[in-house]
Amino acid sequence: MLQCIAIDDEPLALELLEDNISKVPYLKLVASCNNPIEAMKILADNKIDLIFLDIQMPGLTGLQFIRSLAKKPMFILITAYEKYALDGFNLDVVDYLVKPVALDRFIQACGKALELFDLKNPQSNNSLPSPIQEYIFVNVDYSLLKVVLADILYIEGLKDYIKIHLKSSPNKPIIPRMGMKAIEDEIPATQFVRVHKSYIVSRDHVTAVRKNSVFIGPLEIPVSDNYRDAIAGITGKQG
Repeated sequence: MLQCIAIDDEPLALELLEDNISKVPYLKLVASCNNPIEAMKILADNKIDLIFLDIQMPGLTGLQFIRSLAKKPMFILITAYEKYALDGFNLDVVDYLVKPVALDRFIQACGKALELFDLKNPQSNNSLPSPIQEYIFVNVDYSLLKVVLADILYIEGLKDYIKIHLKSSPNKPIIPRMGMKAIEDEIPATQFVRVHKSYIVSRDHVTAVRKNSVFIGPLEIPVSDNYRDAIAGITGKQG
């Protein structure tokens, strides 16, 4: 779990930042601050791993705040201005996000911070549970739609887009415009397996297996020669 602070002088921006942080299971928001001076008091009394920081603020700017700290936590800069990116990376920030920040981009930045934290604190891997991915967000009709992984039965590839078939709505699949490789990179291999160039199935929802196919209830899905090893991955048995 990463202990974090959010700093922004704009109330609405701070509220949105708090909401985004609440959606990331391995982040714990210790405090929200309107300026870096408030944050200094929090840093004095708490062990903080990560700070989400606006740049343009009255009094002390975000970049000045970073430079002022002798012992620095990780920083993710969130600003309306692209022109400070080089200054930010010269200060070894984890990532630089330009407002408005899409949730998937925010989660990607948080993932970088977690990886860096684990590299610097290898002993923490033994004491902290790994974050469990429970959902993804996909682009559908110009919106980011949340899809719970446990609800996915299988994914079907159709040229320029895919169909995500859900247990909760079997007759109404979600149809994002993305390829099979893109969705395969988004979902955990521990829960899903590709059995054909056009099909990815949920391991938990497979009910039966044959040499050239798998079943999800009465539905038969083909297994191609290139993905024959997937059978062993599903059943745990060779041959």
